[in-house]
Amino acid sequence: MTRVLVPVAVLEGETVSPGLMKLLGTVDVTVLGYHVLPDQTPPDQARLQYEDRATDALEDLTEEFRMAGGAADHRLVFTHDREQSIDRIANEIEARALAISGVTGDVEQLLVPLSGDVAVERILPFVEDLVGDRDIGVTLFLATKKEEANTERLDTAAEDLRSSGIRVRTTAVVGSSPFAALIDEVPGHDVIVMGERAPSFRSLVFGEESERVAAESVGPVLVVRYDEGPDE
Repeated sequence: MTRVLVPVAVLEGETVSPGLMKLLGTVDVTVLGYHVLPDQTPPDQARLQYEDRATDALEDLTEEFRMAGGAADHRLVFTHDREQSIDRIANEIEARALAISGVTGDVEQLLVPLSGDVAVERILPFVEDLVGDRDIGVTLFLATKKEEANTERLDTAAEDLRSSGIRVRTTAVVGSSPFAALIDEVPGHDVIVMGERAPSFRSLVFGEESERVAAESVGPVLVVRYDEGPDE
């Protein structure tokens, strides 16, 4: 079963919008409650102090996911390195995707950028599992700086999704940076589903660009993880 990791700053009162919970009702969810510690604070000490309160909050949030229709469990970490902990847990549970929480109501349209070096063969099956038999549309998006946009990737991907009964439209933009073009395309979409190898992924998820995406899109972002082979 497809599993999605949903990191939540549990002791800061961060939560997950009902629209995202409902969208993830077709997949398994692991809610990762995390709390970033000052360098001098031992994790064991923080766990003794905060574990009960954090676990109560996680159990409530996990039950909300279950009520939205999906299978859900939770993990709790006290860490000095948020990114490292998220990567570690994602590997342990073999998560197909990570969720960056945002505000959304009922999801009607997904934006799926295929710009850059992304693993389309992993993104499309994830989208199929996510949408299921629900009436959720998908926009496949490609941005390139080349004068002649190669739309073969879009056309092939669209046909694959349509064969699964999913409503699909395609958009190609030429002459703009992939990130700027993505931001311009966000209005009219409820959730972005993107590949881990999209340009500037690390800064997109953990750096300043994630703040820009959150500010511009408001809605959640689901990041399909890259499957590293033995040579990686």
